[in-house]
Amino acid sequence: MNLAYFTHLWRANRVRLLIVTAALVLWGSLLPIIYDAFGQQFKDLMASGLIPQQMAQFGGGDIFSLTGSVALGFIHPFAVALNLVFSVGFAGAAIAGERQRGTLEVLLARPISRRRAYATALVAAALFVSVTVAGLTLGALGGTAATGRLDELGPQNLPLLWLNAVLLYVAFAAVALAASVSFDRLTPALGIALAFVLVSYFLEALGSLWPDAAYLHYLDARGVLSGLPEARNFAILAGVAAAAVAYALVMFPRRDLAAPS
Repeated sequence: MNLAYFTHLWRANRVRLLIVTAALVLWGSLLPIIYDAFGQQFKDLMASGLIPQQMAQFGGGDIFSLTGSVALGFIHPFAVALNLVFSVGFAGAAIAGERQRGTLEVLLARPISRRRAYATALVAAALFVSVTVAGLTLGALGGTAATGRLDELGPQNLPLLWLNAVLLYVAFAAVALAASVSFDRLTPALGIALAFVLVSYFLEALGSLWPDAAYLHYLDARGVLSGLPEARNFAILAGVAAAAVAYALVMFPRRDLAAPS
């Protein structure tokens, strides 16, 4: 890793990181408060049979329990979109964006190898998503504490949920960076990264709704909060990240970087 380059990336993204993290803190605190205010009404609606049991849950989250509400906050499209700002937006632009602007050559003209430049961008992306997911986690903890339901949530499991979510977004970032080192333009790099995210999100939803496809359910937020984490989920995400990193470390140094047009 190159410290000067890392410092530059941190300075360039610190305001964006602050805004995204603050938004996730607010979002994370909202779901427990909503459940505390309207949870009994939601339960009565569920007991009435108007909503099928399978449709009442999405990705392991629901609005009929505290753990389900917190889990819903983690897998809701709003939270995913905010975390993608860095895991796809920043990571996808880290190399391809520099190539498109014609500034990558300036960076590599300094005493920094391609692998070190890539590693620095990967570490920065991992740090950024670690901070944003921490904001979401702390928001959930704060919202639950404000309602006086900490014992019901089991806050000792929140660090493991944080780790599961961080692994997810680091895997997305690794794939986005792998796409970024493969192209000279930002559009195809972001397109591939977003396509991977959309397919993954579809498979996650499918795995949570269809018992026969439960092996596709790699972010079981409710299971983690209940103290029943699946080691397989962590292994899958770590494996995806490792495969994307290995590809990028081989591909990037071998690429011919033509003059930008």
